[in-house]
Amino acid sequence: MATATFVTPAAIAPPGQPDISYAPDFGKYQARREKRIKSGGLPTELPKGLPQQLTGKLVWEGDSLAETYKWTYVLEPSQLDEIGLAVKHFKSLGLPLAHVNQETFPLPTLHSELRRLSDELHNGHGFFVIRGLRVDEYTREENIIIYAGISAHIAPKRGLQDSRFDGKPAAVTLSHIKDLSGPGRSEVIGSPAYTTDKQVFHTDSGDIVSLFALETAAEGGASKLASTWRVYNEIARTRPDLVHTLIGNWDVENFAERQFLTRPIMHHQPATETTPERVILQYARRSFVGFGALPRSPNIPPITEAQAEALDTLHFLGEKFCVDTYFQKGDIQYVNNLALFHARDGFTNTGEKQRHLLRLWLRDPENAWATPEPLKGRWTQLYEGWTPETEVLPLEPYIRTASNKSG
Repeated sequence: MATATFVTPAAIAPPGQPDISYAPDFGKYQARREKRIKSGGLPTELPKGLPQQLTGKLVWEGDSLAETYKWTYVLEPSQLDEIGLAVKHFKSLGLPLAHVNQETFPLPTLHSELRRLSDELHNGHGFFVIRGLRVDEYTREENIIIYAGISAHIAPKRGLQDSRFDGKPAAVTLSHIKDLSGPGRSEVIGSPAYTTDKQVFHTDSGDIVSLFALETAAEGGASKLASTWRVYNEIARTRPDLVHTLIGNWDVENFAERQFLTRPIMHHQPATETTPERVILQYARRSFVGFGALPRSPNIPPITEAQAEALDTLHFLGEKFCVDTYFQKGDIQYVNNLALFHARDGFTNTGEKQRHLLRLWLRDPENAWATPEPLKGRWTQLYEGWTPETEVLPLEPYIRTASNKSG
């Protein structure tokens, strides 16, 4: 059975845009790189103050990571029983799903382990997988309660993923990542999250991105994670000019609001008395090249040749240094979205095997990294200004506003 790679037609490029699309083309990347190097005049030193190399547990390569780090936390029977009791307790309260938190979903013995795992996210290798949840023993609503409940002990703040639901204003904090393409829908899908396409390397929004596998694909769909710090070290060593490009200003399209914001996509944080030196990456390739039914707007300045090369460099180095985490049904993956970036292989569904993930964008105020100044406005939108009374955790999949041509 062949697995899907890129099945969605490329978005129409705006006038003046370099020859680059959502699907990376290694041949075009090599040609662009060679042409720019041959032309000369590129900076040979890093921007002032940026590190020659980053060090620590967040610098890793996928090929060797399993030798030193076991990222799968398998739940024991007693812990599964405790989770089951927490579900019953929450349901006994008669509250909407938005009220799931540490108090309403109590995990008296598992809590300390989940707090340790939060520390691993922020100060360790930047990701882990919780395995063993018995999805088929619970209803859809109960699985969402479990997901939100466990997550509340790891990172208590849920982030806004959409501001509209069912045609009305709402604070939607949970998304369904599922193939929703088909007649009448493929024409409006502007994100690979709702297709079987390969997703290229990118970050989501917020501090932590989490995915819960309700079902896996018949074939394909591996999750790929790469260390931003390892990729930075390679670029700093081999192409310091591209570090200048990454920390310079980019015109980032916001498809939900049909506008753009100008900011860097890489941010440097010097060491303090309590925190190490950090580099933070925050970008999505489709914001610069479009996807499917949502092309990049012609009203936004086109990206430059240097930015096009930087996008491809990030992707191909991500592929070089990534680790594949293969979802099993019931897995929950948590990723430090500021220190790692991720991708997904294309996949094939069959009748009973329909890949279906739930997603949360999370923040743990106790362990959170400082938010870079250019991202503070976006982070305020994500984590502030709404209440459980307006929060929605949908039970069924839909195409969120930022990925929907019809808005």
